Amino acid sequence: MYTINFSNGEKTHAHFIGIGGISMSGFAELLRSRGFTVSGSDRTKSPITEHLESLGIKVAYEQVAANITDDIDVVIYTAAIHPDNPEYAECVRRGLPMMERAELVGQVMKNYSTAVAVAGTHGKTTTTSIASHMMISAGMDPTISVGGILPAIGGNIRIGESANFITEACEYTNSFLKFAPTVGIILNIEEDHLDFFKDIHEIRDSFRRFAELLPAEGALILNADIENYEELTKGLPCRIITYRISGEADYTAENITYDELGHPRFTAVVKGENRRIDCSLQIPGLHNVGNTLACLAMADVLGIEEAAVTRALADFKGTERRFEYKGVCRTEAAPDQGFTIIDDYAHHPTEIRATLSAAEKYPHREIWVAFQPHTYTRTRALLSDFAEVLSTADHVLLADIYAAREPDPGDISSRDIADLIQKKGKDATYLGDFESIQKFILKNLVDGDLLITMGAGNIVDIGEALLKD
Repeated sequence: MYTINFSNGEKTHAHFIGIGGISMSGFAELLRSRGFTVSGSDRTKSPITEHLESLGIKVAYEQVAANITDDIDVVIYTAAIHPDNPEYAECVRRGLPMMERAELVGQVMKNYSTAVAVAGTHGKTTTTSIASHMMISAGMDPTISVGGILPAIGGNIRIGESANFITEACEYTNSFLKFAPTVGIILNIEEDHLDFFKDIHEIRDSFRRFAELLPAEGALILNADIENYEELTKGLPCRIITYRISGEADYTAENITYDELGHPRFTAVVKGENRRIDCSLQIPGLHNVGNTLACLAMADVLGIEEAAVTRALADFKGTERRFEYKGVCRTEAAPDQGFTIIDDYAHHPTEIRATLSAAEKYPHREIWVAFQPHTYTRTRALLSDFAEVLSTADHVLLADIYAAREPDPGDISSRDIADLIQKKGKDATYLGDFESIQKFILKNLVDGDLLITMGAGNIVDIGEALLKD
């Protein structure tokens, strides 16, 4: 197996097939900073690829065999690249060392003595971001890889000079089983990615195998609300630390209150230490109390002082596409106060429930959700759950399913969600395309309404278009 060695970077040429992806681009930049010669290819030019080019990385905008040159030592590719890709096929013909993106992440982690991996069906980006703020606040100078845009680091990657590293760890295709963490966090485990996993039992098995990656001197932090979490921890040699918002655990929360924007304030209680930490968050939602507890446990494992922790919580204002305030739109129907637009990445029923719960504590007259389901497989498997949780909003507008990696099977549609919501006696309208949704919004939303554009696809474009007009 090929080994990424930072000490040998100046003698190594790494080529990335699909370099424009948010994770691939970050690791391409990381290797470049360590002296590697880096090149790559993607189908289209973007601000990300232009940034890479400004760093001296050669990017080709056509994926052809000729891009695989004689001086390339290792090739990294994304899961979206298939064997019939011309560059992939040429690498195989030449017998070049190749590794999938997740393998690269694991290889990189081995170059750090402290490597934190944040796993879970939901909340990885926000939790990784909170934890990153704590590490930065403590002067730990971490290298950070996050699955969203974190304003504090100006993107999705921060390259530090210390031995500290933190990243998200996604279970899809068992990617995180290639990682090499010293500290692991498991936020939750639910049914998702059922185009890959057979059922919840297979998903739980994957998380158990992730936990087994931790060394004896390492630590696993996990949510005690995970059903039968002891099955995940039994026999592990590492330190086990639990958290939950309420109930029996090592870290819990008391005295939870909210400000006028739904930002929680609470007291974290550390069991057995007679220690209490007053926490004030600048992001909304009860679920973020739990995410913060996981980060407090991580801070203690890493020896971060309480002053740095509270300073980080006061500074953290969230990441892009996580209950992100976009602006106020004024129209003929909403000429005075206008309606507020929030964008959120939620694409699983549990995430939607958390977002709508946060929205209830946010200023609003009525809550409107413009929802774009993500993948046909997820929509079909969780159809009734989507309808159940979306029906808690006052009004729901359905966009067509964002296919992502899947072909249209022809037997599932966003209209199916709308029909189920209507059967519950709640307001839901299937509109399909973005233009129709925008016209509907402009005609129907009034002063004081709250619009949430929701989904993991490109639904954010609706809010941005409304604010641009």
